Amino acid sequence: MLLYWENSYEIVLTLMERYPDVPVESVGMDQLYRMIVELPEFADDPRLANEGILRDILREWYEEDSSE
Repeated sequence: MLLYWENSYEIVLTLMERYPDVPVESVGMDQLYRMIVELPEFADDPRLANEGILRDILREWYEEDSSE
């Protein structure tokens, strides 16, 4: 499955699978951006990212990680 910025939940699941030992609370916006655009499944234009998109993905990752 190809990932695009609007697929935030799928991005989060992929990040959790790829980086299971990374504490989400230590991930900054620049690091998150790099982690996402380096995913082999990521197919969107990296230039479309903005702070709001990244903040939403980070929040969703934190919530998903906290629910486990």
